[in-house]
Amino acid sequence: METTKKIPTAEEIARVKGLGFLRDKTTADCFNARVITRNGKVSAEVLETVAEAARTYGSGEVTLTTRMTLEVQRIPYANIEPFCAFLAQHGLQTGGTGPKVRPVVSCKGTTCQYGLIDTFALSEKIHERFYEGYHDVKLPHKFKIGVGGCPNNCVKPDLNDLGVVGQKVPKINADQCRGCKKCLIEAACPIHLAKLADGKICIDPTACNRCGRCIGKCPFGAVEADFTGYRVYIGGRWGKQVARGIALNRIFSTEEEVLSVVEKAILLFREQGNAGERFADTVARIGFENAEEQLISDEILSRREQILAK
Repeated sequence: METTKKIPTAEEIARVKGLGFLRDKTTADCFNARVITRNGKVSAEVLETVAEAARTYGSGEVTLTTRMTLEVQRIPYANIEPFCAFLAQHGLQTGGTGPKVRPVVSCKGTTCQYGLIDTFALSEKIHERFYEGYHDVKLPHKFKIGVGGCPNNCVKPDLNDLGVVGQKVPKINADQCRGCKKCLIEAACPIHLAKLADGKICIDPTACNRCGRCIGKCPFGAVEADFTGYRVYIGGRWGKQVARGIALNRIFSTEEEVLSVVEKAILLFREQGNAGERFADTVARIGFENAEEQLISDEILSRREQILAK
């Protein structure tokens, strides 16, 4: 699309950034547009739409961001409105900037051989309930969420403001253990934690990462699945200052419990975070034990409307 070059004002640069258009420093009047992908999984039709939009309104190039969004390169300022209108016709939108809940990052745990949970489904629910549902809620800073299917941590959930990791909790049936000379449970454990002690298999529950690789490996049923669950980390951060997220002590057994914790964390951050600080700083300032108590309790949910009205 041929357009007349128009240099935007500083106010316009700030406004369109809020819409997901970031200034391209290599040009005077162009922006790179972030197209939201919900959970990192897109259809061929979406890719075709984005490709057509990039050819028509931008440079014809698309990059992948570190947070699984598609970024259409070098869209002239005058093309921003028609670009957005074209995307809207196909059910797509730009965004992903500002002090608010950011687009969710998900690994492909739904289809991965190591995946323990349906990461795509959970991420889509988080996207709908909190990226879209809380889109107009201003926070002290950005709030990033990562969903990983297993303890391989491919999307680094514990380096997000809030991270979720799939878990498969093992259950030891000591009576079924034969104390085999070549223990298949020992051989299956990728972190070499499972050990025979006094002729019985032992797994330290405080050190086990609950990857599930040992479950079902014993032909006598010495180790089976107790339940599939979710571990939640809070206060992670990656960037100029790095903070490792801390896991809540409880392993949650349902998606709804996880979604509830996500909402409580967002409400806690909005209510108790200081302007300009990341959630990691809020957790450090009020204390992890205090934050965990609020996230396990439902008290903060009773004040939801009051917190959001501020």
